Amino acid sequence: MSVAVRPRLAAAAAGQLGMAVALAARAACLPVTEIDLKWPNDLVAPDGRKVGGLLLETLIDADRVNAAVIGIGINVNWRASEMPDELAGSATSLGELSGAPVDRGTLFGRLLDHLAAELSSVEAGHDPVDRYRGVCATLGSGVTVEVGDRTIVGVAVSIDASGGLVIESEGGIEIVASGEVVRVRPAVPA
Repeated sequence: MSVAVRPRLAAAAAGQLGMAVALAARAACLPVTEIDLKWPNDLVAPDGRKVGGLLLETLIDADRVNAAVIGIGINVNWRASEMPDELAGSATSLGELSGAPVDRGTLFGRLLDHLAAELSSVEAGHDPVDRYRGVCATLGSGVTVEVGDRTIVGVAVSIDASGGLVIESEGGIEIVASGEVVRVRPAVPA
């Protein structure tokens, strides 16, 4: 689904919008099954298989976020037996995880309710970064991040105030902005 919104946010707080959307999508799925967040924009099962993804495009004018289009894709009742072989080991659905079909209308309603609540919270000045950190499965993991023609290998240690991934690598601390990431995956042990 895609939702267009006109948030009342300063441009400096635009990074909080993505975290708020991720928290809303996760909250909508929790009555069905446990879901974690994988930085920067994935909903994942506790075993790391992808359940969904988020995409956010913002229109910033001067010092304000004028508008945003929020894209949320969630695998709801996609059976493992119907998945292409190349996805079968890395993707799953809410229905597969819960062992029962999931009502899409109910999920959609919960998603809109949680999205409205999260957006209102951010607009009221409540920063979602601490709550996001608390459910981000990427933190504490070895990661390989491709940024342009560079590859950063290290441990994801935190999410900064703007939503950037803080990586401790051999070269020191590096912060990767969500817009720069091509891929995040477990690092290969040395």
